[in-house]
Amino acid sequence: MPENASQVKDAEGAERTSYGENAEHVLVVRGLRRTFGAVKAVDDVSFTLPHGGSLGIVGESGSGKTTTARIVVGLERADEGEVHVRGRSRTARGRGRVRRLARAREVQMVFQDPYSSLDPRTSVEAALRETLRLHFPERDHAGRVRELLDQVGLGTRAADALPRHLSGGQRQRVAIARALAVEPAVLVLDEAVAALDVSVQAQILNLLADIREETSIGYLFITHDLGVVRCVTDDVIVMRHGAVVESGATAEVLAAPQHPYTRLLLESEPRPGWDPERIAAARRAL
Repeated sequence: MPENASQVKDAEGAERTSYGENAEHVLVVRGLRRTFGAVKAVDDVSFTLPHGGSLGIVGESGSGKTTTARIVVGLERADEGEVHVRGRSRTARGRGRVRRLARAREVQMVFQDPYSSLDPRTSVEAALRETLRLHFPERDHAGRVRELLDQVGLGTRAADALPRHLSGGQRQRVAIARALAVEPAVLVLDEAVAALDVSVQAQILNLLADIREETSIGYLFITHDLGVVRCVTDDVIVMRHGAVVESGATAEVLAAPQHPYTRLLLESEPRPGWDPERIAAARRAL
């Protein structure tokens, strides 16, 4: 058990870990490792996310950022390491339907392509009602659906629409609303604005900032886009070949990167005088 931790009982009688001085963290990740054959996809990754905080995980394709996110959500199992949300370990699978649903509610994920995560035959309202019936069968679903649509800036006019009748930005708002419906502690956004036009990206990022201010939800942004990281995260970790090579406050890391790989990522952003051949050569030499 980690230092300064103790075992306590939750409301359901299940044991959970209390993190003492780390109680301000909604998410604690320690020593994650995941290998696929000879490839170390995640190599001793650790980080924390405070309540209401926003953490970016950046790196190129193959850096291990998405595998790390999938472990946090529960879509992948780590070979080693621990994930704790609200002080409760997510390492062991929950037993029983109630505990499995409670575990699922803790962390929700919004993917890059909202269309593939939405049932093309199901209207917006029906998708939200289905989620609410599963997790909160006793609540007023009609009222909550209206609240969720208003929260993501869609309004009731979109309730009857099918995914194919919505724009990319609107579909992503629906995906966010469905994730928020279960009242998660952590929202993982895996390249959630990468497929959107720049103007729509800005709208979604502003929406997420407003939601964080209203709900104190914790965000984990998985992205290769340093512009997104710069706009919406408080802290950042930089991953390469499955390992964390640099971490710290976003403003400090991006203003004065210490690791050559972080500097290379910053230099790779297109700008006047940008030399892609030099960047490619620097990447090969690193």
